[in-house]
Amino acid sequence: MTGRAAYVDDLPHEPGELFGATVRSPVPRARLRGITLDPAFDWSDVTVVRASDLAVNEVQCISAEQPILAADQIRHAYEPVVLLACADKRKLAQAVRAVKLDLEPLTPVLDPEQSFAKVDVIWGEDNVHKRFSITKGRADLPDPAGSAAAIEAAIASCEIVVRGRYTTHHQEQLYIEPQGVIARWDDKGVHVTGSLQCPYYVHKALVHGFDLAADRVHVTQAVTGGGFGGKEEYPSVIALHAALLAQKSGKPVRMIYDRKEDIEATTKRHPAICEITSGCDRDGTLRALSIRILMDGGAYMTLTPVVLSRGALHAAGVYRWDDVRIDAIAVATNTPPNGAFRGFGAPQTIWAIERHLDRVAEELGRDPMDLKAQNMLREGDTTATGQTLRGSVGVAECVDKALTASGYHDKRKAAPVVRGRVARGIGASVFMHGAGFTGSGEKHLKGRVAVDLLPGGRLRIRTASTDIGQGTETVFRQIAADAAGVRLEDVDFAVPSTSYVPDSGPTVASRTVMVVGGIVERAAREVAARVRAEQEASGGEFTAAADRLLTKEREVTALVQYEHPGWVTWDDSTYKGDAYPVYGYACDVAEVEVDLDTLEVTVTGFWSATDVGKAIHPVMCKGQIEGGSLQAIGWALWEDVVWKNGLIQNPRMTNYIIPTALDAPPMHVDLVEAPYAYGPGGGAKGVGELPMDGGAPAIAAAVEHATGIFARDLPLLPERLLELQTTRKGFGAKGAEGDPKPQALKG
Repeated sequence: MTGRAAYVDDLPHEPGELFGATVRSPVPRARLRGITLDPAFDWSDVTVVRASDLAVNEVQCISAEQPILAADQIRHAYEPVVLLACADKRKLAQAVRAVKLDLEPLTPVLDPEQSFAKVDVIWGEDNVHKRFSITKGRADLPDPAGSAAAIEAAIASCEIVVRGRYTTHHQEQLYIEPQGVIARWDDKGVHVTGSLQCPYYVHKALVHGFDLAADRVHVTQAVTGGGFGGKEEYPSVIALHAALLAQKSGKPVRMIYDRKEDIEATTKRHPAICEITSGCDRDGTLRALSIRILMDGGAYMTLTPVVLSRGALHAAGVYRWDDVRIDAIAVATNTPPNGAFRGFGAPQTIWAIERHLDRVAEELGRDPMDLKAQNMLREGDTTATGQTLRGSVGVAECVDKALTASGYHDKRKAAPVVRGRVARGIGASVFMHGAGFTGSGEKHLKGRVAVDLLPGGRLRIRTASTDIGQGTETVFRQIAADAAGVRLEDVDFAVPSTSYVPDSGPTVASRTVMVVGGIVERAAREVAARVRAEQEASGGEFTAAADRLLTKEREVTALVQYEHPGWVTWDDSTYKGDAYPVYGYACDVAEVEVDLDTLEVTVTGFWSATDVGKAIHPVMCKGQIEGGSLQAIGWALWEDVVWKNGLIQNPRMTNYIIPTALDAPPMHVDLVEAPYAYGPGGGAKGVGELPMDGGAPAIAAAVEHATGIFARDLPLLPERLLELQTTRKGFGAKGAEGDPKPQALKG
């Protein structure tokens, strides 16, 4: 026992263990005409797996259209084609080079707008992965054409109409530990240990891929060095690959990606294009909103439908609108599939609506935050889906605290500070994020946890919710200890393994503390109540009563399943109702300095006031907010996946730039507590994703305040800001070429 964390590649090597590798396509689209193994190479101790070896060639996720290995079509660069395993790492690398793919290159579709226009059909009948439509008020009509006409009429009747187009880009999760698994087979079935977020997602994929009974598949989470969504669905792919090699070789297989392969082959944040037209009164009252969202899903669907859904549900922002129409579409392209990333579609649409309202404020001659505060949702208001906000709406307090702490109003009233060739500006954003699975998702998941009584009155939590660095293990132990009235050190947390923990649902969607923590709390109370009943009946301390109860019953366990509050209703067919039982809210303020010669942007101060319901562990909670905010700063200023002909040009940490501790500005975090009546620990809500949502628009607003450059597209690289400045495309620089300055139209 050393007390050191053992990540998957730190685990001891088993006797006879092989290393696994993947042969991937070098082109984004092609016909695969054949595979040749170099006859001059010694293949005697190399295990080879091709699509022709597979009984089931499907990765089960939301759908199962993604192949485990390409069979006859290449749909994206880096698509896996052949799997290899060998005990000698050096020979394995040589074997990868000794596989020749006979490819007939085809013209790839790399642009989502070209895909939507069906320049070439590469997926299904029309390249569309998923569509959603959200309507409210006059636009709430069953006929799409009638609804579209109604929202146009509603906007045309407004005194002020503003139009804009806003785009966001790929973002790489860049977790500190790359993807990795170890797979082996024995008489009990297949065993996979890996760096992953969602053991039961991998379990489901293995059951499907090998046509096995559920009890023949055993998935265990190793200590995991970060995920940010990137280890939600992709571990199913690498687990299938390692398990196939282990099955064919009859030996354990260790498959660990290096950083280059991890960046090239795995999922990223979905790029998005948002076109917005809005109407308001001259006094700033928001009235009507029309949004068209186009997301790039990549070559296969993976989790695109639910990413698109959450993006659409957050597209109207944290604001009141009378009339709304949101059309959300995701399409296929010949790029690697996009998938889960912290925020899950919301950062893309929140960027758009926040930047758009900054434009509306400019048109009205108002400070953006004054306009936003005038129109923010309050308790009793309805969202775009018709959901009535029933409580735990702390957004007004968030705005007040963040603006006061940062001195926002005084700094905005003054002209931007310019010292030499450096200009300083300040900007803000306000936003919300739904906690838990969207709509009826939690009802379908039926997440469960178990709490066991152990000798000496100890408790053990068994849950599939994983700790990937965010503190799940600590917070769950806190919740259970408080609920049961025992010491924190008397609560154990079982290693998440599908062999002995119930399916709690995935570690995603800002649901871990609020949803799963809530049932941990109920289960711990139930076990403690049984012990205390024994105390009342026979006396003694809690520990003695616990031991007596175990002697009598042998096993004392509470297995509890999550249930939505009774008032939550949702209609998947109309996309109406309570999209989430509750929302987290936040206001971010960024202060920046812009070098007027190079247009490099430095964030010099960052303030966030965040409504978390109840902070169970305030230090960890603030850490989540600071970490998520820094990730948002990186997305805004530096992170940029560079593509050329469907290939990534910067697949290394030396040229895919993320912020480090040295780049982190002074962070000032205020925790606002507007308790959620059904949340654990006195009202906790989800906080994991919320900090990703608001940093980018706050920084862009600060850049605009400092320079007058209005940026609609991320990232805010110096060369792009220079282009906006020199070609006068920024709205703050007198209107955008090809994107008319917002017009005041009389109804």
